[in-house]
This record gives sequence, C-alpha cells and structure tokens, in this order.
Amino acid sequence: MILNKLILSCIFFIFLLYLILRANSPSFKLKNLSISSCNKIPPSLAESILHYATTNKTIQQKHDEISITLNVLEKKSPCNFLVFGLGLDSLMWSSLNHNGRTVFIEENIHWIQKITKEVPSLEAYHYIYDTRLDQAPELLSIGKREDSCKKNLGDPRNSKCPLALTNMPKEVYEIEWDLIMIDAPTGSFYNLPGRMKVIYTVGLLARNRENGETDVFVHDCKRYVEDKFSRNFLCEGYIRGQVRNLRHFTIPSYRSGLVKSFCP
Repeated sequence: MILNKLILSCIFFIFLLYLILRANSPSFKLKNLSISSCNKIPPSLAESILHYATTNKTIQQKHDEISITLNVLEKKSPCNFLVFGLGLDSLMWSSLNHNGRTVFIEENIHWIQKITKEVPSLEAYHYIYDTRLDQAPELLSIGKREDSCKKNLGDPRNSKCPLALTNMPKEVYEIEWDLIMIDAPTGSFYNLPGRMKVIYTVGLLARNRENGETDVFVHDCKRYVEDKFSRNFLCEGYIRGQVRNLRHFTIPSYRSGLVKSFCP
C-alpha cells in the first residue's frame, strides 16, 4: 500500500515538474507575455496530490497498467476521456487529463454521491444496466450472428443491435472521445451486469467519430466477458498491446467509408 502511494506521488510530481518546465521555456513565455510570471500548480493537480498523499486506500490498477494509459494521455491531452466506472483512481485520471474533459459513468448512485462529495470537481453520471453476467454467452452469439450488429455502425442511439446501449446520458453520444476506459460495470458474479453491452457500444462510439482514431482500454481483460467481447467487437486486429489485466485498442473512424469490414 505504501509503495503504491509512493508510485502515485511520483507520477504526479513528474507531471507537475513537466508543467513548470514547460511554463518556463522561452517558447512558452513568448506566447504568454501577458500572463503573470508566477507559476501556480493547476488546481486539479494540487487536489490530486493532496488526495493521494492523505488517503490510505489503494487504487485498483497497477503501476505498469496505469503507465499504458498515461503514455497515450501524454500525447493526446488535453482531450476528451470517457471512463466507465467511478473509483479511487478517478481523480488521478481527471488530473492527468489537465484542461481536458473527463467524464465518468457509474452504476451505483450511492458510490457517486460518496466520491463526488470527496471530490466535487469530478463529472460523473448515473446509469443502470439491464443485463446480467450469465447472459454473456447468448449476447456474444447474437452479436456475432446478427447483421444489425456488424453493418449499422453509426450513432449507437439508432442501432438495432441488441447489444447497443441506446439511452445512456447524452454526453456519451454527443462528444467525440479520444480515450475510453472500460472498468465497469461490475462483473464478478452471475447476477451482476457485466460489461457485454458497454464493450460493444464503445466500439460503435469509436467507429462513429468524425475522423481520426480512439484509444480504448479494457481492464480485467483476463476474464471471460472482457476477453471474448473485446476481441470480437473491438477486434483483435486493433489490439496495440496488453499489460497484466489491461488491454489497449486503437480503433479508427469508419465515417469516411474507407474501412469496410467490421474487423480488419
């Protein structure tokens, strides 16, 4: 636990050092002559350092798993970052995407109230899933068999595929996401929602962006649902790497019509 806290502190202080050095570089100063020479820590970063320095709780992902997403954030931030799941690491993700928009979707309203009371700056939305983990084999079969799940790849709200989530908060559909992290809903027992529909819907969101590509991260990818559904609906051909339980996909836009097949 102490080691994890030290690692997190190091990550934030390195990021802080980067911001300060960038702010003191000649090119930065030329562009910001009207700005005060006093460099302050960004509020989100200061809040994160204080939060993780004083908490006794350990976040779920390991250091090398976090590093995969951090590497992408370093290239793309500030950006639009969608996270399925609200947890002890949420403030970290929001802070690492400094000046970007980070949105969290969470199934447990009481957990949202608890976390946002501790960290009011987080943008979180409640959503109740209508699936059970024991439906996974049937949903996998439907997704692989039905034409509506492989050919109509536009806005998920207009999809006829039974795997598409069509009534999530409007922010999910109206923003083009640069990064998406799938770390929810819960899926450890047969009567919990599982991530079947989330994984499929994220694939639609990525393919439906105007142009460019979306980096998608699937946590717990050694479990049946996360493994099978991500390989089939985010596609093995789009896998960029995996460390421990975190799998990284890069999915291109399909809006141009240049990409014809559901999977490469």
